[in-house]
Amino acid sequence: MSGIAVADEVVHKFNELKLAHNTRYLTFQMSDDLTQVVLDKTSVSPSATWEDFTSDLPRHDCRYGVFDFEYEKDGGRRNKIVFVVWCPETSKIKAKMLYTSTKESLKKKLVGIGSELQATDSSEIARSEVTARVAHI
Repeated sequence: MSGIAVADEVVHKFNELKLAHNTRYLTFQMSDDLTQVVLDKTSVSPSATWEDFTSDLPRHDCRYGVFDFEYEKDGGRRNKIVFVVWCPETSKIKAKMLYTSTKESLKKKLVGIGSELQATDSSEIARSEVTARVAHI
């Protein structure tokens, strides 16, 4: 545990995503003073795609994200909330350490996560990879 707090808005927006389905994804980042996890981006539409989500992740900085992921299994449509820890190889070491050490504190606040994914490059968050992982849980 890193001692970094989670802003109330983060939990509120997550619960809206989970219960109201009025948005498809959220991204979170550390505040400028590194004291709390705050909301970074919200999808503008409930029909946003996985590709929209991954394009909102910065190429050289860490982020957390949650996505209301739809997939097919056994002939039916399913949904699972996927929690993503994005720490690209090109991000700063301090950022990687902070995001990794704060992950569990954030996850405890976000009740209802169906699957977790840690990624360091775009191949690890390709839709096919995520679908395969989510469908086996």
